[in-house]
Amino acid sequence: MESFNQKIILENSNITLYLKREDLLHPYISGNKYRKLKYNLAQAKHENKTTLLTFGGAFSNHILAVAAAGKEYGFRTIGVIRGEELGDKINENPTLRQAQEFGMVFDFVSREVYKNKYTELFVERLKERFGDFYLIPEGGTNALAVEGCKEILTVEDEQFDYICCAVGTGGTISGIINCSKTGQQVLGFPVLKGDFLREDICKFVSGTDWDLIPQYHFGGYGKVTKELILFINEFYRKYQIPLDPVYTGKMVFGVLDLINKDYFPENAKIVMIHTGGLQGIAGMNKVLRQKNQIEINIYD
Repeated sequence: MESFNQKIILENSNITLYLKREDLLHPYISGNKYRKLKYNLAQAKHENKTTLLTFGGAFSNHILAVAAAGKEYGFRTIGVIRGEELGDKINENPTLRQAQEFGMVFDFVSREVYKNKYTELFVERLKERFGDFYLIPEGGTNALAVEGCKEILTVEDEQFDYICCAVGTGGTISGIINCSKTGQQVLGFPVLKGDFLREDICKFVSGTDWDLIPQYHFGGYGKVTKELILFINEFYRKYQIPLDPVYTGKMVFGVLDLINKDYFPENAKIVMIHTGGLQGIAGMNKVLRQKNQIEINIYD
């Protein structure tokens, strides 16, 4: 499958708006995860590694993508999961259950221990337990991931004045900034609180024509509101495009809100990047159901 730009029809607006459907690249190695893993998998093979080890939370898109990539490309996969209590709840968690079906082996650790996951001592203990491995950071962001994300934009996208994407660890937007053309502005919509992302992104980019729009995180990473869920459901009803609630849903909400507030100049051409993450909807709906709250409905 390939990504393509899907036009969003805006009423009473002179703005041209498209959504780049990176979510269609692969059923499980979806969107930016496909881009981030591409060159990391090649490097792992170059180093003759047979095992991939990475980190993530309960409903991590990255964890499932690595598990799927391992199955598809012949790697053993290890997932270090934040939260010891999840070890007894794999079958109750759609993300972890699917990753396990793909062959991933889990190491569940406490949140306190997880904070030290990149220390030399912690990594050495992992090697003692699992043997040699190729380490992929949480979320998949490193220099090779940024290189892969440079391939999100194509010649077709040179027509756009603004390129918008959700921001988690900063790898995706870094790749986009590095391949954007003169005159294009890249806008990132952080999905978590805090201003540290700007510093992280600056480690990978040299361009300056970009900015972060921080007011659409809806409470922080993995947090949602009734307003956001209603928006995602209405967007699907109107355009038949599913949005995830953790990343792309927040970004699209933000872009449309900014359009309504005349943030963009007249006749601006905008492309939004759909970075995937749809697998997380099942897990989010389970949480919403337990709280007796409205669920995401993107199913006909």
